[in-house]
Amino acid sequence: MTTENNQSQSLLKKITSTSLVSQIIVAIILASIFATATPETAKSFAMLGSLFVSALKAVAPVLVLILVTSAIANQKLDSSAELKPIISLYLIGTLSAALVAVLLSFAFPTQLTLDLAGANANPPQQLTEVLTTLAMKVVENPITAVAEGNFIAVLAWGLGLGFSLKHASETSKVMVRDLSEAVSSVVRIVIRFAPIGIFGLVANTIATTGFSALAQYSHLVAVLLGAMLIIALVVNPVIVFLITKKNPYPLVFTCLRESGITAFFTRSSAANIPVNMALCKKLDLHEDTYSVSIPLGATINMAGAAITITVLTLAAAYSLNIEVSFATAILLSVVASISACGASGVAGGSLLLIPLACSLFGINNDVAMQVVAIGFIIGVIQDSAETALNSSTDVVFSAAASHHITK
Repeated sequence: MTTENNQSQSLLKKITSTSLVSQIIVAIILASIFATATPETAKSFAMLGSLFVSALKAVAPVLVLILVTSAIANQKLDSSAELKPIISLYLIGTLSAALVAVLLSFAFPTQLTLDLAGANANPPQQLTEVLTTLAMKVVENPITAVAEGNFIAVLAWGLGLGFSLKHASETSKVMVRDLSEAVSSVVRIVIRFAPIGIFGLVANTIATTGFSALAQYSHLVAVLLGAMLIIALVVNPVIVFLITKKNPYPLVFTCLRESGITAFFTRSSAANIPVNMALCKKLDLHEDTYSVSIPLGATINMAGAAITITVLTLAAAYSLNIEVSFATAILLSVVASISACGASGVAGGSLLLIPLACSLFGINNDVAMQVVAIGFIIGVIQDSAETALNSSTDVVFSAAASHHITK
């Protein structure tokens, strides 16, 4: 009996020690086989996917509120002249990424298979209506906003509380930071159940629609990766050239090779900070500058996240046959860029901010969270590429700005 218990514990330990990416890949493969073999039985596992989506819906508004409040309240940015050009590049790069994502989404629109039973959307007709709706959502009661998933109001209250707490005592700031860590821990627990939830979602989707839905996912991944490649190989080099007036590609390729590849497999900008610091030292940058700019970049330089938020939000809009004007899409780019800056440090952070962007188009939380779940399915590729772009760009812009400073 003891031997059997030891074997069970050993098997459980092996499963839990396997990376989340590997678990999700296994879940997708098993769900595909299961749905093909017994489609009717596979449909009964839809509850697993529904539970996972519901858990995301429950935790996302609280996460955004507490995370933004803590980030602003505990913010200690060095506003020295050396950092201002780097911060400017981070913000320009993130906004450029969102704009590229808009253009690609317009050129290659993606429609997703979603459960639209009971779903509702109240799409705005003009930019003035978007701005009016935005203003009305901002002033909603915070408790109602969290309960109903009004992410615009949640973000506004998070910013307001954060700036108000900047002058609070250190004890209060520590309490808010600890609360942020606690909420992040809950999110990590929910994310750990992603393989089970994705098994249910994929099994039900294939049993209901066949493999056509997975073909849609490949189109979605192609748009995402296309936007990220354009930023990495076209936009970033142009920005670097405008600053340094030199061939940018040796720097860009060095950063992609020595930072991007590592970040692709670790899928964590924070975990890649030591790699980036070592690369900056190798590039002979000023230590006083990169020792601040690299950790800061892991927080606010989120071009990949801006692309993910923008592309998936527009896919949700197209799936509901919402006509998106170019002016509204530009506003989405700004919202996605601002949201992306708060997406770091949390597993699936960019995905959990999609409902915030979806609210611009009157898309309800139920539909938005289905899109988030699809994001987790394609996250095996999307999240890795997103992190590689984010992390390598930290070094690219730090190096470019350092050249500008020392000229």
